[in-house]
Amino acid sequence: MQHISLTVDDGIAVITLDRPDKLNAFTTIMENELIEAFNITDADDSVRAVILTGAGRAFCAGADLSSGPDTFTEWSAEQNEAEASSAGERRDGGGRVVLRMFDSLKPIIAAINGPAVGVGITMTLAADFRLAADDARMGFVFNRRGLVPESCSSWLLPKLVPLQRALDWIYSGRIFPATEAHAAGLVYQLYSADDLLGEAIALARSLTRHSAPVSVALSRQMVWRLLGAPHPMVAHRIESIGINARGSQEDVREGISAFLGKRDANFPDRCSDAMPDLFSEHLPRPQW
Repeated sequence: MQHISLTVDDGIAVITLDRPDKLNAFTTIMENELIEAFNITDADDSVRAVILTGAGRAFCAGADLSSGPDTFTEWSAEQNEAEASSAGERRDGGGRVVLRMFDSLKPIIAAINGPAVGVGITMTLAADFRLAADDARMGFVFNRRGLVPESCSSWLLPKLVPLQRALDWIYSGRIFPATEAHAAGLVYQLYSADDLLGEAIALARSLTRHSAPVSVALSRQMVWRLLGAPHPMVAHRIESIGINARGSQEDVREGISAFLGKRDANFPDRCSDAMPDLFSEHLPRPQW
């Protein structure tokens, strides 16, 4: 890893955007490394949750603009077969990262430790929770740069905050404080910068300590994928498949036995080999 770091400690993975001298500005290298990091955390059954944060005083200052006015002309011209769309255009890199996060088997917490603008804020929209330092500042600055929203934010943001607030932030491109993001519901909790990572780890443990990993993974994908379902019948069908599939697996026997025995459960099923397919008949798989 060149532009990020990945550590795992006692079931919690921490992915850190690691270009502190550049305020963790987003690069193609970072894009590909983030996708690989989420591949790693999904494949590691010891990982129960993932925290995404930044090194130094910023979370992410947006795209690396060191090429100046030609930044996006050069970016579009980069040859990367994995990022090519069917029309031959380069796919949005932040979007590829967000689609990979959307598909994650593990809950994701974004710990926004400082400024988060452009892709620096849009990449967090696929996290299950956003915690922020109380002095952090954010901005969907694309219109002020002549660009448009990216990282699937035109789909995600209006699902996370009221439509008029989303449009205010998008149209104006203004920088706003974490307190405003918290009031609008974009940020779950605010903490001092010194306490932020510890609080993110504590939240990750509280979310996963007593729950079956396979059930958490399935629940995460059910909630996220069903955000765009056209009718509750789609949810009913998928939930029915899930209840039937999980009901015959060892986790349920253990969960009920532990409840009746008034003890903590020790769930045996693992995401690597016990994930039933709930979605293939009803919902497409993201192509990240």
